[in-house]
Amino acid sequence: MTTTFGQSRSVRTRRDLGVTALVEGFFAAAWFGWGQQAQVAGLEVWLDIGSVVALLVAVGGAVIGLRSPASTAVLHDRSAGRRYGITVGIEFGVAGVGAWVLGAAGQAEFIPVWVCAIVGLHFFALAPILRDRTLVPLGVLTCAVAVAALVVGLATGLDASTVTGVGTGCCLLAFGGYALARAVSSRPDRATP
Repeated sequence: MTTTFGQSRSVRTRRDLGVTALVEGFFAAAWFGWGQQAQVAGLEVWLDIGSVVALLVAVGGAVIGLRSPASTAVLHDRSAGRRYGITVGIEFGVAGVGAWVLGAAGQAEFIPVWVCAIVGLHFFALAPILRDRTLVPLGVLTCAVAVAALVVGLATGLDASTVTGVGTGCCLLAFGGYALARAVSSRPDRATP
């Protein structure tokens, strides 16, 4: 049986789902933190709650993912691991260069928009590597958050970091929570040679 991405495995393993929940939960908490940069009254408590819930998802994902055999993970395959590393390296490089350019141009308030857009785009590249179809709608939503943050940042007095922090944090938390729920309800992985 093949997946949409032409791979031999059609079901993601508990390890993959757990690690997905770990990563998405961790970065959801980070985005909720970035959303507090502008100190919007009344929003801080909700962003704090979001961060705590996101970290609980990350911990749950870590427990499930790291207790499952490493040999069942999609990144156990060297070529997938290499493609993953290259993709994430490019993401960090492009995000960093863009952030530097925006800062040098006196437009630092739009760095979160740039980073959010790059994060959204990198989900499209990671979807086939990680054999994770959910990364496509996550990429669409994250890019939509970046566009909304740009429009709001240009048209109103609301800081773009607030929009990206809330929007991207919520997206990552929702998708990380979904991965965790799937991991909890799935059968334990069996080690492969």
